[in-house]
Amino acid sequence: MVNHIVLWNLKEELSEQEKKEAALKIKSKLEAVAQKVQGVISLKVEINEMESSNKDVALISKFESKKALEAYQISPEHIEAGSYIKTVTTGRSCFDFCE
Repeated sequence: MVNHIVLWNLKEELSEQEKKEAALKIKSKLEAVAQKVQGVISLKVEINEMESSNKDVALISKFESKKALEAYQISPEHIEAGSYIKTVTTGRSCFDFCE
């Protein structure tokens, strides 16, 4: 099993309302990808609601294998979601590990 965690900050130039809308759109787009790609065990997107965090959006996902993660990453749906995410975020951090 492969865990894939990605964290982002939303761009500072966005208003608070734009940040909320962008975070919800990221959540919707990425969670939709999980329904279309085989090998996804779980995938959820969390939006920061606590001041103790220093990232705005987190993707927390598990895949059956490295190949399943790779298939997810090159899927058209993921590529489309990533294109949008790049327009509203900064400071991407990624951590992958096997169980």
